[in-house]
Amino acid sequence: MAKRIQFSRTGGPEVLEYADVTPEAPKAGEVRVKNHAVGLNFIDIYFRTGLYPAPGLPSGLGTEGAGVVDAVGEGVTHLKEGDRVAYAQGPLGAYAELHVLPADKVVKLPEAIEFETAAACMLKGLTVQYLLRQTYRLQRGETILFHAAAGGVGSIACQWAKALGVKLIGTVSSQEKADLAMQNGAWATIDYTKENVAERVRELTKGDMVPVVYDSVGRDTWETSLDCLQKRGLMVSFGNSSGPVENVNIGILNQKGALYVTRPSLNGYADTRKRLEAMSNELFEMLESGKLKVDIAQRYPLEKAGEAQEALASRKTTGSTVLVPAMQQDTQATQDAGQSQDAREPVKEAQEGQAAQDAEQSQDQDSRA
Repeated sequence: MAKRIQFSRTGGPEVLEYADVTPEAPKAGEVRVKNHAVGLNFIDIYFRTGLYPAPGLPSGLGTEGAGVVDAVGEGVTHLKEGDRVAYAQGPLGAYAELHVLPADKVVKLPEAIEFETAAACMLKGLTVQYLLRQTYRLQRGETILFHAAAGGVGSIACQWAKALGVKLIGTVSSQEKADLAMQNGAWATIDYTKENVAERVRELTKGDMVPVVYDSVGRDTWETSLDCLQKRGLMVSFGNSSGPVENVNIGILNQKGALYVTRPSLNGYADTRKRLEAMSNELFEMLESGKLKVDIAQRYPLEKAGEAQEALASRKTTGSTVLVPAMQQDTQATQDAGQSQDAREPVKEAQEGQAAQDAEQSQDQDSRA
């Protein structure tokens, strides 16, 4: 048996179950990965709440992780048992000790890159790759606006933009997050809780505004983002953290300057193994060169996925968050022994809290996982 997070109905974090499942054997063209670390992303919440429908219920959750190939299906030639790998696409089910997915969605992980680093940045890093290098190919000297600049995607975007010689203006919700964005390479920040974003962009650009806005917030920032664009500028809406953009009159694009809008996704860009490998190689090069560093600011045991999602949804997190499967927690504790206690505090507190709860409830499982 193996453990996984699943849900049988949509709703809040309480619908998540930490369940025992019989590991599947990979079919032709598939591999099974023994996860060492799992990534946490907003899209996971979209599936849990039903904003994005799962293929069926009960359903696994999550699409991002890193580990070692545990079994290989017929016809797979580019991967073998024991290979270090990472992935960011495929069927739901990464919130698990073992995950079966198409081999074409899995890439080899260089030895220099740790499992947690890969799990924390595959989806976010590949997202930034297509945003900055494909959706709108940034040029040195340009100034752009990027919402949620202190989050997991934003933190990577700040660094990547700086490496490209681009001035990134990032929106944030606190001074702490503004400081983090600046440390990561943002050129300027705007605290949207205190400042008018469009007016501040006008000031920073001396009236020029920006050629592109990257917006993962959705409903709450839609019109503000449009107001920050130059004529014929591009609005890149790639997320819905505040809810989906609805009831839009497309004529507003003309009214605000013959603007363009696109709604991209990773699956629309990494749609072949060749393209996925090329995008991943560029991401890995950024990591190995030191131009990109991944801040894993939170770690949770896999069984505490609900708590991790609550923290993410309430914007209490910074940088990236990873979930650690139970079979890896002892190993991780040993590896982290020489590191600061603060870096391990979320896992430690969660484990102690779970132990106390188990004692009070006569070892009943935590139904919220």
